[in-house]
Amino acid sequence: MIIYIFGCLLLAISLNFFLIPANVFASGFTGIAQILATLTPISTGISLFILNIPVAILGWLKIGKRFTVFSFINVAISTFFLEIIPIVQISEDILLNSVFGGVIMAIGAGLILKYGSSTGGVDIIALVLARYSERPLGTYFFLINSVIVLTAGFIFDWEKALYTLVTLYVGSRIIDAIHTRHVKLTAMIVTTKPDELQEAIHEQLTRGITRLPAKGGYSKQDKEMLMIVITRYELYNLKQIIAKVDDKAFTNIIETAGIYGLFRKDS
Repeated sequence: MIIYIFGCLLLAISLNFFLIPANVFASGFTGIAQILATLTPISTGISLFILNIPVAILGWLKIGKRFTVFSFINVAISTFFLEIIPIVQISEDILLNSVFGGVIMAIGAGLILKYGSSTGGVDIIALVLARYSERPLGTYFFLINSVIVLTAGFIFDWEKALYTLVTLYVGSRIIDAIHTRHVKLTAMIVTTKPDELQEAIHEQLTRGITRLPAKGGYSKQDKEMLMIVITRYELYNLKQIIAKVDDKAFTNIIETAGIYGLFRKDS
């Protein structure tokens, strides 16, 4: 929960110290709410609440109840910080504000995502899309928010919209660096206990294993190599399993450039 509070604090700081003073458009559902508030008699707050209802249902069904509940708690915490932290202009340079605002906001959002929650709105939509494709999460943030910002630019101010795109691009790179669930790794484990190791891995990880015969070049001992593709998030668990079952196993971890065929994406 401390991570969530810290992430929400960073979000509020990025808005009140950098983006709002520079008059850079907000991204995500906040930006949509601003557009609706301008075009209709509905206020920004009410629009934001209405927009989050179908997204909350999507998150409840596709991501999980705990995730959705904590996402709304994060929305409430962010709102609290936005209200108590004064809006202060640190720099008059709009580019500086766009870059620093994007970096700080992305660190906050990325930390919250890394520890299993979100800031609601576009976060949930991007997370659902990322679960069913090989594209990194930051790509979806950038694409969805780009549509929103371009719409705002078409209606209001193109210069501010373009600076907001700078913020979004910087933010999407930072989020991808923090949220690495999309990164796939291949582990090649040479062991003398293949059956025990396979059973232990399948108890904790839902991943396919390919078993190959192997032989020690020095010892001439017959062994087996277990090849398994995992996400970077699963690497810690895999290391623990190997150390527990066969602490003498030789393991080579390499980053996977691409996967073709069946691979479970919703873990």
